[in-house]
Amino acid sequence: MKVFMIGGTGLLGCEAAKVLIEKGHEVKSVALPPLPEGAPIPKEMEIIFGDINKKSDDEIRDMLKGCDCFIFAAGVDERVEFPAPVYDAYYKYNIAPLERILPLCKEAGLKRAVVLGSYFSWLAKDRKDMPICEKNPYIKSRIDQEKLCESFADENFDVSVLELPYIFGTQPGRRPVWVILIEQIAFMDKWPFTMYPKGGTTMLTVHQVGQAIAGAAEKHVGGFKAWRIGMYNMTWKEFLAIVYEARGMKGRKVLGVAPWMMKMGMGKVVKDYAARGIDSGMDPLFLPYIMDINIFAEQKDCLELGVTDDDIRAAIFDSIKVSEDAYNGKVKLLEMKGE
Repeated sequence: MKVFMIGGTGLLGCEAAKVLIEKGHEVKSVALPPLPEGAPIPKEMEIIFGDINKKSDDEIRDMLKGCDCFIFAAGVDERVEFPAPVYDAYYKYNIAPLERILPLCKEAGLKRAVVLGSYFSWLAKDRKDMPICEKNPYIKSRIDQEKLCESFADENFDVSVLELPYIFGTQPGRRPVWVILIEQIAFMDKWPFTMYPKGGTTMLTVHQVGQAIAGAAEKHVGGFKAWRIGMYNMTWKEFLAIVYEARGMKGRKVLGVAPWMMKMGMGKVVKDYAARGIDSGMDPLFLPYIMDINIFAEQKDCLELGVTDDDIRAAIFDSIKVSEDAYNGKVKLLEMKGE
């Protein structure tokens, strides 16, 4: 199989390319420069540097010639900041490219596409009793992304969306997203305990995401399918126990707080966003209610895609160690891009 990928040099796309190549597939990717120094990018992957959004339709058609599968391992998540209206930015990076490229894929005769989405989509679908999309433009954009993908799927063209949760692991030379977590909790280091929500999350390692992407690229689903991705479920308290051990603070006391208590502390976040002209993709005053939920997953979808067991504890350790060094200015790393 020949695969065309957007974002093949990013954290997840690179791992997917490695897995696909190990399985005997060919991979071609368009990606934004520069390459992170020391990143284990497969030498067998053909890389076309550039911004896909600036390529003409004819240039994209040329890239798609002879390909069987398209993988969209790009886009931005809720942690990237934008001015108002933030939905427009999510549309630009997560939806518009697919609106343009998926028809070109069908025209070129590709058989399937794999799109990296978010597990907040399944939360919104499961919890219709909560105004999740109404309060959070990022989550609304992910639901809209899934609807778009479904609209292009048919019996001759499969589209799989991987609803990805928290992911752990690092790429040499690139700044982990988990620096944000260190920024959020470091101010409490001088306290005798850490206050954090009572909920939890499902998660998996970077390598397991690569396996899931490769599995979806090979999988015939007969149209559209949204895959609920997750291998390990932890409460925030269980997760932070590992985080603090990685930070050299093993045994740190973590107190679970109710949403109303966390909400009281989010006022300064709202003021900070307003002062900087930032429109948040996740409503800071609604986020406490989301983080109070155990967003857990069964392993069945991952297992169907060929995901195998991995060392999540080691992956969390690695992510936090590098994030801590980046937070303290000990290393200079490329920012995570929308790849």
